[in-house]
Amino acid sequence: MSMLTDISPVYMVYLLVALAAGLFVEGLYLLVVPARSYRKNVNRRLKLMDNQPNRETILVQLRRERGLTSGGDYRLPLVSLNRLILQSGLSIGIGKFAIYSGVFALIVFAALMVIRGDLVEAWGGGLFCCTLLPLLVLKFKRGRRQKRFGAQFPDALDIIVRSLRAGHPVPIAINMVAREMADPIGSEFGTVADEITYGADLETAMRNLYFRIGQEDLPLFVTAVAIQSSTGGNLGEILENLSGVIRQRFKMRRKIRALASEGRASAMILSSLPIVIFLLVQLVTPDFYASVWHESLTKLALAGAGAWMGIGNLIMFRMVNFKI
Repeated sequence: MSMLTDISPVYMVYLLVALAAGLFVEGLYLLVVPARSYRKNVNRRLKLMDNQPNRETILVQLRRERGLTSGGDYRLPLVSLNRLILQSGLSIGIGKFAIYSGVFALIVFAALMVIRGDLVEAWGGGLFCCTLLPLLVLKFKRGRRQKRFGAQFPDALDIIVRSLRAGHPVPIAINMVAREMADPIGSEFGTVADEITYGADLETAMRNLYFRIGQEDLPLFVTAVAIQSSTGGNLGEILENLSGVIRQRFKMRRKIRALASEGRASAMILSSLPIVIFLLVQLVTPDFYASVWHESLTKLALAGAGAWMGIGNLIMFRMVNFKI
């Protein structure tokens, strides 16, 4: 509290003036700059179509951004890594992502050399930042993208059902989803429509959609469309029932998450409590652990405690996160 009371009122005035100036500039920008049309803001594919009307060129560009060749094949020889990059929705390209990862690894290496002065630690940090950290980032992006796709998927099915009942064929219904919905589902269904337009059959385009997303509800949709295209049937009724099932599953997941929220919060508090207490002790009395900090047994004990805590958190995470 003493640090807050020691701040000069003049600096507070400067801070508030700077904040007011920033808000004024933002308001002026919103007034002067014309708002973009709804069509440009729906999804990335429509934004690209505004400047490039050739749909085949846009299809090739979207494929290359996602780590595919112009024909839709994997670019990297390692299939699992290429699939992870594809399903993460990375739009900057594999080359730029590798460059950014390498630059960040060099920054971490230099920072550790300056701060710690240990070459082994610097190499370890740099190696982690250019190998494991990019994989963790890609997995996080894939999980978040799949969740967004799953949340949008029932609405997309409803659009397809209404379009089919109006008498439109399946490709036209898919194209309506591409025009009306935001990313990730808008651009993905737009890619399906473009692939059908340029020679792919409906079943192949649908299976390519599943490979690009990897979401667990998509195989039901792909199978339903494939069976209907080969044997016939009321696809609208099937997709309507599928939309209801997906919504019920989504509702059940939310209910389970709400019921497990107390245990999850308790686990987070109990897991962070030793770390917080350690930091507070180090802040109040920095010499408290000075006599044992450099002992090898201390480091082994801390590593064992951290590993044991991680195993416990993993078990609790698996107990409250399961597929429905």
